[in-house]
Amino acid sequence: MNEQLEQNSSFNQQAPPPNYLAWAIITTILCCLPFGVVSIIYAAQVNTKWQMGDYEGAKLSSKNAKIWAWVSFGVAIAGVIVWALLVIFGIVAGLGLGALEGINV
Repeated sequence: MNEQLEQNSSFNQQAPPPNYLAWAIITTILCCLPFGVVSIIYAAQVNTKWQMGDYEGAKLSSKNAKIWAWVSFGVAIAGVIVWALLVIFGIVAGLGLGALEGINV
């Protein structure tokens, strides 16, 4: 019991892990809504778990918030790349059809 109290007091002296809440909100608004919401949920759990003494849970929630924020960001970047490729292919296809207009079959 005494060992557990010493461990808890050493954790209380440390700062809680980062909650990544600002990053989660930004990726939700600007990037990908579903994955950003998951990140916000985990980010909101960090400080609460830390204050309740669930230090490992707080660290895990912090890690999950960061992972889901990155997933949201990555999905947004992938979406922008796919959109850009579709626009480029559409322009190229349109130019190709324009070149074929003068040919009589």
